[in-house]
Amino acid sequence: MTLRHMIIFRSVCENDFNTTKAAKILNMTQPAVSLAIKELEQYYGVKLFDRIGRRLQITDAGQNFLQYAIHISDLFKDMETGLRDWDSKGILRVGASITIGSQFMPDYVKTFSKMYPDIDIRVTIEQSDSLEKKLLSNDLDFALIEGLSHDSNIVSKAYMEDHLSIICSSGKGWKQGQTISKEEFSNQHFLLREPGSGTREVFEHAIERAGIQVTPSWESTSTNALINAVIKDLGISVLPYRMILSALDQGLIYTVNVEDLEFKRSFYILHHKDKFLTKSASQFISMCEEYEKKYS
Repeated sequence: MTLRHMIIFRSVCENDFNTTKAAKILNMTQPAVSLAIKELEQYYGVKLFDRIGRRLQITDAGQNFLQYAIHISDLFKDMETGLRDWDSKGILRVGASITIGSQFMPDYVKTFSKMYPDIDIRVTIEQSDSLEKKLLSNDLDFALIEGLSHDSNIVSKAYMEDHLSIICSSGKGWKQGQTISKEEFSNQHFLLREPGSGTREVFEHAIERAGIQVTPSWESTSTNALINAVIKDLGISVLPYRMILSALDQGLIYTVNVEDLEFKRSFYILHHKDKFLTKSASQFISMCEEYEKKYS
């Protein structure tokens, strides 16, 4: 069994389990691809695919092998690129959830670039669940999100504390800092971040623990859109405190509390458990962990 076998197996899986498509991409013949799969199955003594008619369907053993194949082949590719282009590589692929990406990442990148100007930092800002998929496929070196990972292959490390605030229009009739009942809270129109976001996940976990059920009137990937809707008194929202400060300072919105309900959370740095973190990646992570004490 060789690295070549892993690359062939991975290509078949990434091309709809079609050996003909994989063969074309790899510049091989279809029988050679099929032979490589057969050699893998004979070597390990397991079925990697079920043959249903003329189609392949991956087995549980195949799924497990695919995870190894992805990370071993990607690690080899990283090594090749790094050693062949040692002096000029210097690339960091960093992911950030939407809140962290819009609020913190610009400062992180600016600070790090001043310290290490030769590092090319490439940032991806997406939903937390999308970033996890990119970590699993080695499209990112690490990512910063609001919440824990849901995959056992990903390491999560808390690096900063944060909390969400319940906000309403200043014209709603509530007072700044007022405490309302759970019943009054649950009867509001809710303007929420989209499913899959770290902010939405924290909100849902908190209300579930409190025995509250809500149906959102609005869902949006844009925090600013939700704040503007709250200002127009279209409902209330639960958003990161740091993101609402401008509107709060202007008196356009108020923050309120709900009895026995808190929205505390941590920000996390995530990477694949088998990922080799370069020196520059480790330095960026350390900077994020120390940012509020040393750089802000």
